[in-house]
Amino acid sequence: MAEETNEPERDLTADYLPGAKTGEPEAAPEDPDAEVIYTPEPNERQLTPRALITGCVLGAVVAAMNISFGLRTGWSIGGSLIAAILGIAFFLILKPRIPFSRLEANITQTTGSGAGTMASAAGLLSAIPAMNLLADEGRDVPTFGYMELTLWGLSVAFLGVFFAVPLRRQLVVQEKLRFPTGTATAHTLMSMFAKGDEAIQKARVLLWFAGGAAAFSLAAYFVPQIEAWPIEEISWPTLGEAAGVSVFAWLAGHTFTVYVSPLMYGAGVLIGIRVAASLSLGAVVAWGFVGPYADAQGWATEASGGMSKWILWPGVAIMVSDGLTSLALSWKTIVRTFTGAKDSGPVKETEADAMPHQIPNAIWVGGLALATLCTVTIAQLVFDIAWWLTLVGVAMSSVLAMIATRSTGETDINPIGAMGKVTQLVFGALSPGVLSTNIMGAAITSAGASQAGDMMQDLKTGRMLGASPRRQLVAQLVGVGAGVLVAVPIFVLFDSAYDIGVDPTMPAPAAHSWKAMAVILADGFGALPPNATWAIGLGAAFGVLMRLLPRMIPTAKNVLPSGLAFGIAFIVPAFYSLAMLVGAVLFQIWKHRKPGAAEKLGFAVASGLIAGDGLMGIVKAGLTLLGVETLTGGDGGH
Repeated sequence: MAEETNEPERDLTADYLPGAKTGEPEAAPEDPDAEVIYTPEPNERQLTPRALITGCVLGAVVAAMNISFGLRTGWSIGGSLIAAILGIAFFLILKPRIPFSRLEANITQTTGSGAGTMASAAGLLSAIPAMNLLADEGRDVPTFGYMELTLWGLSVAFLGVFFAVPLRRQLVVQEKLRFPTGTATAHTLMSMFAKGDEAIQKARVLLWFAGGAAAFSLAAYFVPQIEAWPIEEISWPTLGEAAGVSVFAWLAGHTFTVYVSPLMYGAGVLIGIRVAASLSLGAVVAWGFVGPYADAQGWATEASGGMSKWILWPGVAIMVSDGLTSLALSWKTIVRTFTGAKDSGPVKETEADAMPHQIPNAIWVGGLALATLCTVTIAQLVFDIAWWLTLVGVAMSSVLAMIATRSTGETDINPIGAMGKVTQLVFGALSPGVLSTNIMGAAITSAGASQAGDMMQDLKTGRMLGASPRRQLVAQLVGVGAGVLVAVPIFVLFDSAYDIGVDPTMPAPAAHSWKAMAVILADGFGALPPNATWAIGLGAAFGVLMRLLPRMIPTAKNVLPSGLAFGIAFIVPAFYSLAMLVGAVLFQIWKHRKPGAAEKLGFAVASGLIAGDGLMGIVKAGLTLLGVETLTGGDGGH
């Protein structure tokens, strides 16, 4: 498992790719570090309509489920491997007259990757719901609708794609940086072609678990008790005669309840036992001790939003300090970004390196200029951000995208969360007190770094497979368009059906992090709830410590909690954290009893559970808007 990133909108797929840490595939090749592992056949099919359409459909499905998943947990699933597994299996079963080629599969996964990231790259898990939270509080921020969000998402995502293009030759071809996820994806794709039956088996497992999760989720809409057990109705034992409160009622009142969720179980499989345990530990500390103590002291007043709003502040402090410390510890990578790196030896030229396959400067420069113009226009008209401030954001995004892609290539960690916070600090100084400029200006940086890192992983995969960079660029741009066209309307649907960021089952932890940073920069610490300042200080110190201690004591790394996960647990209900721990523990048991099957099918099982439950969440949101009642009365929208 790769180390978790410091960004709440985290792509979990990279953690579970076979060999994501070592670069080794399921069936290790003779040289796992080989720069090129496949030589295409002459005139091998690549950018075909069927490859693009398949990638768009599968990537759009991932983007859709990421809205449901990301607004609950703050994390996201990448579309690359899901598109590869299902795309390859589909054509193996269909057996078309012209066989589906490896380069077509690369186009499918590149398209799916571009589409799948749009839930996070367009800011739909962070900046956009943060703006809505501010509007709900009566803050003076702009409102926006479907069309504005669509144009915004396209503009900022295209920025990131074109930022990545000129970096390919330096980072992928000349320096041969590892890009662990891209490397593992290439090996996995080759393995699936070598073992066709295994690819079909993975696809079937994914679809079966998706169907089961969807059926359970729909049933839970009509009978909520099968998902959220009503333990508060258990009257024994009590906390004492004076209190007269059942232990179970107290636990349920502090969000410690039994929650049966295929989506959370699947997330637990992907994040691993350490991160899941960190979440649960954070939940116990936040909801079992810190929150009740603040409540008992009278600090968590109703006027300030109650206990859940008070403990949010130390949680956000942990997340932000964890990210900024991680970025600071990566100073060597930042230095190498601007000073150049040592020559990695002679460059192995491939057919894909020939001029007809390269991306002309006129294309990426023109694309970057057009994306910048669109971003400036949308920022001015929709978010009332001055044109020169947007240009500052684009300029910062170009610099931070270089750092992000190098960090991704060397460590598989894209520090976009910390970069977003740095940009918020800059805009807090350039445009003090203007919340929309602070959040949406930083969203430009976040989107650019996110999409550039994702694009570079795909370019690494394509390099190893001998794919044409020019055709990969087309696939990524098409995927981005498909992803936005699906993700934005689904976000609007959820925003209509739920009170995002307030509803405990739709907590939007990433949005709270962005909103909190903007509020502190605009209003100062005087706007915080009573005595929250010391909690922020302790949380910040804890986040820094969780990053420094593993450096000082390497043996402690596996026993110390993840600062990011620990902080998220202060924002999401405790039952989410506990449910993810259940999924992680069950997977560990499976690995112990049948390690081969668990390693081979674990990702398919987890993806199926998340996809089925997440996609059914869209149906449930529609039922909630239509006022469809449950069998026990009311609606099932929690």
